[in-house]
Amino acid sequence: MSAFNPHLTSTEAPPVMEARRWLDGVEFPDAQPLLNVSQAAPVEPPPQALRDAMADAILNDAQTHLYGPVLGRPELREEIASRWSTAYGGKISGPQVAVTSGCNQAFVTTLATLAQSGDEVILPTPWYFNHKMWLDMQGVHAVALPTGTDMVPDPARAAALITKKTRAIVLVSPNNPAGVEYRATVLDAFFELCAAHGIALIVDETYRDFDSRKGAAHNLFARPDWDQTLVHLYSFSKAFRLTGHRVGAIVTSPQRLREAEKFLDTVAICPPQLGQTAALWGLRNLSDWVGEQRAEILARRSALEAVFQRLSGWELLGCGAYFGYARHPDPRPSDEFAPALVREAGILLLPGTMFRPPDDPSGARELRIAFANVDADQIAELGRRLANYS
Repeated sequence: MSAFNPHLTSTEAPPVMEARRWLDGVEFPDAQPLLNVSQAAPVEPPPQALRDAMADAILNDAQTHLYGPVLGRPELREEIASRWSTAYGGKISGPQVAVTSGCNQAFVTTLATLAQSGDEVILPTPWYFNHKMWLDMQGVHAVALPTGTDMVPDPARAAALITKKTRAIVLVSPNNPAGVEYRATVLDAFFELCAAHGIALIVDETYRDFDSRKGAAHNLFARPDWDQTLVHLYSFSKAFRLTGHRVGAIVTSPQRLREAEKFLDTVAICPPQLGQTAALWGLRNLSDWVGEQRAEILARRSALEAVFQRLSGWELLGCGAYFGYARHPDPRPSDEFAPALVREAGILLLPGTMFRPPDDPSGARELRIAFANVDADQIAELGRRLANYS
């Protein structure tokens, strides 16, 4: 057999796929159906009006079936620029926006412009595992930045980790997996740190539409020359339920996007046309609907917080957007406890070991709960089942 890429073979298997294999051979009685809180993805289709617009595009817009611009349709790029400028109180233009095939592609594209094998990128822990996986595949060293009890990264601690090989610091807010929302002062401090060292600040705001705060979460786009430091990532998957249509965005300098175009042309040629149509229609027509979805997610967040207030021995370390991140009391480490919960309690969730380096003992006591796809009654049932392990 021919050789394999050692960077790829040394990368861990996709965690969500691994967790799904725990379901093999397990039967769930009617009295205790499976509670799947493992993945942060909408399970319902887009609203009917959006599906109608997508169907019309398939039938009547020939462009839907053709290659388009590598960096995305100009009208969508301009719409993103305009709306982000208003939302953040900044000044963004269409040439500072690229549309990608989902936010994961936005991340890997950004890293392709920034880092090569042997370079370093700082990731706060617990980290989003797909970010770590991509760095491993490219031979880029992921430098772990441990967070404190509030699950918020400390810029001063990050400063001590910067070396001549550091190319970027990556922040996800609201956070995956911890759910916490980073304060504007924290993001400001990280921006100043990165600007001073000439490295990129990558801010992934995939879950920004479900932030509990009113108004903009930060004012980074209002800074002069923001695009020389900031790379902003976004996903349309959660806001408009477009997970299967893969639409994301990068907002940064035109110079970086010219380099990104080389990468994107080789991996996708262009983002999906139908997804772009849906994203543009959603931006122009679904603000009220997204607001209703946000209110429902915030209600589920409150329900999960209430459950953990009643659970003895458990500690909710962070909660927000789609996620609760908890410390469990079971004597088994989380990578044993999580598969056991499938068999013993009909609960599928992810162990903290999937979000931390192998030598970090914290993961053994932690679990991630993706609560966005379970309603208040199911969250209450989740609490009842977890109470048996208190």
